Amino acid sequence: MNAVAAPARKSLLQRLLDTVERVGNKLPDPAVLFLIGLLVTWFLSKWLSGVSFSEIDPRTITPENPDGTPIEVRDMLSLPALAAFLASMVKTFTDFHPLGIVLVALLGVGVAEHAGFINAGLKALLAITPRKLLTPMLILVGLLSHTAADAGYVLVIPLGGVLFYAAGRHPLAGIVAAFAGVAGGFSANPIVCGLDPLLAGITTVGAGVLDASHVVNPLANYYFTASSSVLIVLVGWLLTDRVVEPRLRGTEVDGDPADMPKLEPMTAAERRGLLAGLATMGVLGALLAWWALDPQSALRASDGTLTRSGATGAPLMNAIVPLIFLFFVLPGVVHGFLSGSFKSHRDVVKGMSKAMGTMSYYLVLVFFAAIFIDAFNKSNLGALLALKGAAFLQSIGASSQVSVVGLIVVAAAVNLVIGSASAKWALLAPIFVPMFMSIGLSPELTQAGYRVGDSCTNIITPMMPYFPLVVVFCQRYVKSTGIGTLTALMLPFSISFLVLWTAYLLLYWSLGFPLGIEADYAYP
Repeated sequence: MNAVAAPARKSLLQRLLDTVERVGNKLPDPAVLFLIGLLVTWFLSKWLSGVSFSEIDPRTITPENPDGTPIEVRDMLSLPALAAFLASMVKTFTDFHPLGIVLVALLGVGVAEHAGFINAGLKALLAITPRKLLTPMLILVGLLSHTAADAGYVLVIPLGGVLFYAAGRHPLAGIVAAFAGVAGGFSANPIVCGLDPLLAGITTVGAGVLDASHVVNPLANYYFTASSSVLIVLVGWLLTDRVVEPRLRGTEVDGDPADMPKLEPMTAAERRGLLAGLATMGVLGALLAWWALDPQSALRASDGTLTRSGATGAPLMNAIVPLIFLFFVLPGVVHGFLSGSFKSHRDVVKGMSKAMGTMSYYLVLVFFAAIFIDAFNKSNLGALLALKGAAFLQSIGASSQVSVVGLIVVAAAVNLVIGSASAKWALLAPIFVPMFMSIGLSPELTQAGYRVGDSCTNIITPMMPYFPLVVVFCQRYVKSTGIGTLTALMLPFSISFLVLWTAYLLLYWSLGFPLGIEADYAYP
């Protein structure tokens, strides 16, 4: 009788990953987390409404009352508060700052994606790339793919394996490099994408806990995130070619050739549509520049500036999201009809409808996020927590830099169990944004720190929705690939991005480079 072999002992990394997966699977859906947060807010506000606090509410400091008054928690379970909650619920949802911004931007992106304009552009970039520059170009294309929502996961990552395999390199190295660009560099992008206005909207809501007049520009982090793309490409290039690929030399490609995806060349019609779409985008850019550069332009504020948003700011800054819509919908339409992917105007509407169809879960999430954040703000719990947190940071002598690094670490850790960038920020922003405002750090800087932490651990957590899909892509080439295999390959990227990107933000800050448009490091 043959003895049964004892199961192989799991490594520390595998046990850690199993724990992360087990804890993550037990967490409620993010929408339910917001509902739980609403209930906790109600009961805490009831309990703390009669407590006297010594912290001064900065919103009560006026020329008539220079010392301000102590902060008070409002009882959100009182009958008048509950009546107001029910009466304003619909308006709270529809007025939630990120909602309209995201939907309008994605209408345009949806047309461009449905027409094939974005996919054609990504394939064209990779097709003209020399073999020596294949790795950095693949990572850069991964960064650019953020413009088309989740297209990078289903297009660029499998394409990375195809390109490396066709070039005689290990296909898993190509998948890993693409995954690092698409997910690990999630907030690094040289062009504006839908994530920018989405996070800015949530940050604006968080800032409203202490300052209802503070509006975060959608391009508040643009200079930092655009320059970060250089860092991500260089670090990813070095790790892929010098660490990952040498490690894979002994790993046999044993997948079924029939299951391996093939690189489809761009058709003449696609090429024609792409050129026409890019030309359309160029014409739009030239027209916008001509209009904006006129000293008397209607796109300027009353003082002649172009970079100030808000009610009295430049219409150009307030039109960023509609411009994103136009710069995608018009080139997408041109590409669609010239390439043959669009036959009539109904295809254009179908592209918009398809984009909106993908937002159904987001709408559910936003409903619960909106009513939770509204109650959290009105109860003054957010302001109280921010002031208490700021006092704690000051009592331990934590510097501004240490505080920002702490936020990055918290965001990276929370990202291991909650995958959605917007859901995490909707939970964290009402706490960290006003807390950091209380110690003199701007909402724009806080948002930049969050974006660094949120990106770096995407590539090592099984809770990221597309992580299992990437495992499947790898199994087409190496059948034995599992979650542990992929995580071990991605871990050098995650650690390097976290350390070096954090250091880059601190250096960027110390040198005083602008974060983006209408973005200071200090508050107020």
